[in-house]
Amino acid sequence: MNWANAGFEVFGTHVLWTDLVGNIAALSTVLLAIRKSVWTWPVQLTGSVLLFIASINAGITGNALKQAMFGALAVYGWWAWRRGTEGGKQLTVRPATARERTAYIGVMVLGTVLVGVLFFFTHLSWGASVPLPKGAFLVAADAYIFVGSAVATWAQGRALVDFWIIWVAVDLVGVPLAFSSGLVVSGAVYGVFFVLVLIGFVKWLREYQSAPAELAVAS
Repeated sequence: MNWANAGFEVFGTHVLWTDLVGNIAALSTVLLAIRKSVWTWPVQLTGSVLLFIASINAGITGNALKQAMFGALAVYGWWAWRRGTEGGKQLTVRPATARERTAYIGVMVLGTVLVGVLFFFTHLSWGASVPLPKGAFLVAADAYIFVGSAVATWAQGRALVDFWIIWVAVDLVGVPLAFSSGLVVSGAVYGVFFVLVLIGFVKWLREYQSAPAELAVAS
């Protein structure tokens, strides 16, 4: 058996080690992000590599591309957070401005359309091979998760409180898609993510609200 397909059986379901360990790393990433630890990013990079392999084996190309994107954004986030904590400083978090929120929503909407078209005509999404209308929905979901994940991770790198809310929106689509694709662990972890994301949002928002005025307005 190829090592990438190695795993074990749970109630008749084959669980991939890459999927399991990758999602453990992903969960750790969220817990570290709640604490604003710079270790968030190298752990995310590790999880992205493992989940990239799991997604390729499951035939979910869109999700595999998302993991590759996560790896690249982890490098950016690592650099940004290290810069924001130079000299022993605490990472400053803040809500996005109205202009930033408008831009993020616009990117998610337009990006989903453009990436969806690309995924459909290049068959990068497995949904492109599924008969319509179900195939169109699967491609759109793939594109939405891809773009939403990019926007959320970028906003996280900028230490914006809003990144948690973007993840909620992504999880609402990611949970059912993962289960329907056979990635049982990923589906279950997405559900746990949903709870942790809400906790992270509340913690970051309270921290921002309790920060001194001169820090709360810092970008």
